[in-house]
Amino acid sequence: MADTEVAPTTVERAEEVLTQGAIDFVADLHRRFDVPRVGLLAARAERRAEIAVTGRLDLLPQTSQVREAAWSVAPAPPDLTDRRTEITGPTERKMTINALNSGARVWLADHEDANSPTWSNMVAGQLNLIDAIERRISFTAPDGRAYALSAERLPAIVFRPRGWHLTEEHLVVDGQPVSAALFDFGLYFFHNAARQLGRGSGPYFYLPKLESHLEARLWNEVFTHAQQALGVPHGTVRATVLIETITAAFEMDEILYELREHCSGLNAGRWDYLFSVIKNFRDSGPGFVLPDRNSVTMTAPFMRAYTELLVQTCHRRGAFAIGGMAAFVPSRREPEVTERALAKVRQDKEREAADGFDGSWVAHPDLVPVCAKAFDEVLGSRPNQLDRQRPEVSVSAADLLDIKSTPGEVTSAGLRSAVDVGLRYIESWLRGVGAAAIHNLMEDVATAEISRSQVWQWVHAGVSLADTGEPVTEELVRATLAAALERIRVELGAEAFAAGRWSDACSVFLEVALDERFVEFLTLAGYGLL
Repeated sequence: MADTEVAPTTVERAEEVLTQGAIDFVADLHRRFDVPRVGLLAARAERRAEIAVTGRLDLLPQTSQVREAAWSVAPAPPDLTDRRTEITGPTERKMTINALNSGARVWLADHEDANSPTWSNMVAGQLNLIDAIERRISFTAPDGRAYALSAERLPAIVFRPRGWHLTEEHLVVDGQPVSAALFDFGLYFFHNAARQLGRGSGPYFYLPKLESHLEARLWNEVFTHAQQALGVPHGTVRATVLIETITAAFEMDEILYELREHCSGLNAGRWDYLFSVIKNFRDSGPGFVLPDRNSVTMTAPFMRAYTELLVQTCHRRGAFAIGGMAAFVPSRREPEVTERALAKVRQDKEREAADGFDGSWVAHPDLVPVCAKAFDEVLGSRPNQLDRQRPEVSVSAADLLDIKSTPGEVTSAGLRSAVDVGLRYIESWLRGVGAAAIHNLMEDVATAEISRSQVWQWVHAGVSLADTGEPVTEELVRATLAAALERIRVELGAEAFAAGRWSDACSVFLEVALDERFVEFLTLAGYGLL
């Protein structure tokens, strides 16, 4: 059996993460599951080519018996029965402590969209998770401020590995880089499954970027093997799947069914969902062109259909429905801006609770009480609302694809915002910061993806700006990017600007926003620059 090659790292205590046993476990996962993973990625490309020809999606006729049959997912463990507030964030040490002290019911410990996958981040993040589970995590900032666990009740930890499409170049097995998903999952499961069970919890996961029930089936096979290999009781794993691709929205029942022994729910991942709509229907004409990002709210008909169907499907199967992200970052320096934004967050969470969701996401500790209050008013002393079956909901394939009814326009302000946010986030990501506060919002890869994909769509669809009549061309995008870069240079000052990675960020943005070939994920374009 060929040797494995592990890149060196300067992370202190890295040897506690990159043990021989852990590396061997990940290598075993790679050898068993990488070939089917690659096959599923090829199937994605085939399906996308079919959509390009037909311009449509529908429920799968071959799985109708799954949708029609009576079955349920496994009951939730005690610490996942009440998920009314979930805080998300990377596993950076200070942010880990803040999330655990936030009062949320669940912490989504993120190695995916809110994380920049530098080698040091990936190793240090696993170490921080071990320390968090052992309740020994602390941190002292350069200014001397100390951070430590203080909450009496800590959130349940739900870990999000990277998606099937990414690789981890710093671990090579049999001459091939391992799947990033299997690397992240394998290290976390190896080190923490028994630890979590010993504390009355368990190995819980959020699964990102799934595009079909067959990809869920592969995860189920990984879970089954991992539990058997480490002597963990079958069914201990619990996974929540992000329905953040348009193709997955057509297979919610099937995804739950494939994971039914290991599943606890579905989540409405709104920004990646919009990105997926653009990516899959980018050749399908003006009926699939989205207006400015901020115009596409959760009350848009196609988004309303998606969330209503998600709640109904989940509750029919005994699974939890988790709402979307509130990404606002409160600012004491701007009380009026903060109050207006908090009112929108309250309205969003109240809508989700009234619609039957069992909980929702926030990105900042100050939003935890806002979210909790909205759900408290609906749930009362109940831990969830699985009993709300929503039989009145009727959603068709046409409803899920009713993009043309989305209110809003493509404007010059929307173009400037898309370019500005995309550029700023990519630069932050290239510096190793995956959760970036930009204009009072906690942005991550998903928001950068929607920004750059909208620009790509507007250029290739020949869209004109509603307020000026000017066509969105490559030349206009380049000019808008240059103007954004100059504003940032003035804002930061010459020294701070020079210390950033703005040139690289511009190159990546132009590639993913303007190339004739649509780049599947901006992280694939930028990973080599990390």
